[in-house]
Amino acid sequence: MIDALSAAQKISGSGLQAQSNRMRIVSENLANAQSTGRTPGADPYRRKTVTFESELDRASGASLVNIKSVGVDRAPFSVRHEPGNPAADANGYVKIPNVNPLLEMADMREANRSYTANVQAITQARSMNAMNIDMLRNS
Repeated sequence: MIDALSAAQKISGSGLQAQSNRMRIVSENLANAQSTGRTPGADPYRRKTVTFESELDRASGASLVNIKSVGVDRAPFSVRHEPGNPAADANGYVKIPNVNPLLEMADMREANRSYTANVQAITQARSMNAMNIDMLRNS
């Protein structure tokens, strides 16, 4: 029983780390949602994406979650007419990052919910471990 609870804590711990990193990437995307290039016609910030993978923990036999890679979204940039912007091309158009703040906020909310669920799972596993220890002491 204790081994299963230990594995549950490892699984949830890996989930906490993965979702924390996911929230960091989403925050970076939101912070750069208006970051244009520095020179005329230069590409602006490109949205980052996170890909997860499952990895077997040989010691516990548990399947843990890890971040496989942090990539970039290849969606096209939008353009905005801002002739005074240093990043404007010859026609006065500036490329705008391919970051959709609504999508990022939804992604952050999902990551937050997953993070919270993992915290609750760890709390429950610790509580069950404590109950097992108490039962062993009293028997």
